[in-house]
Amino acid sequence: MYSMLCDCGVTDEGCAALASALRSNTSHLRYLNLSYNKLGDSGVKLLSAGLENPLCKLETLKLEDCGVTDEGFAALASALRSNPSHLRELHLSENKLGDSGVKLLSGVLENPLCKLETLWWRRCGVTEEGCAALASALRSNPSHLRELVLSMNKLGDSGVKLLKDLQDDPHYKLQILM
Repeated sequence: MYSMLCDCGVTDEGCAALASALRSNTSHLRYLNLSYNKLGDSGVKLLSAGLENPLCKLETLKLEDCGVTDEGFAALASALRSNPSHLRELHLSENKLGDSGVKLLSGVLENPLCKLETLWWRRCGVTEEGCAALASALRSNPSHLRELVLSMNKLGDSGVKLLKDLQDDPHYKLQILM
């Protein structure tokens, strides 16, 4: 099942309903796009409660420009640590992720059960420090991430080099780095 609810005024009540659907053992939802809604941390926390369910089979989650900060990212990271094996694509661009959010989500990437293949963190306030955390996480679990988009951040030369070295190393699967 495919659900595209971007820029349509989804509220906490809608997030609670979606979380309930994700917790359902009959949930067939595989793709969820909630980008450009003002979910904020409270909406993402509600949604994260559904993502924790091992029966949740969501493969793609898009939360671009949803007003999420560290508090929401902490809930999302916790949910993905609890149930890391199904999500393949995560789009978090244009949120206030920053280096602290990258560190939270890097903990998810370190998990060998994590199957993320595509990660979008465009215009999120990531710096060289976030790149270092991300590169460390990818070195510890090199087998899945293929596409990483970090454009419009302040990565600095050393941050870009850390990630470019991973892309150039045949031991890692990273094919697309922007």
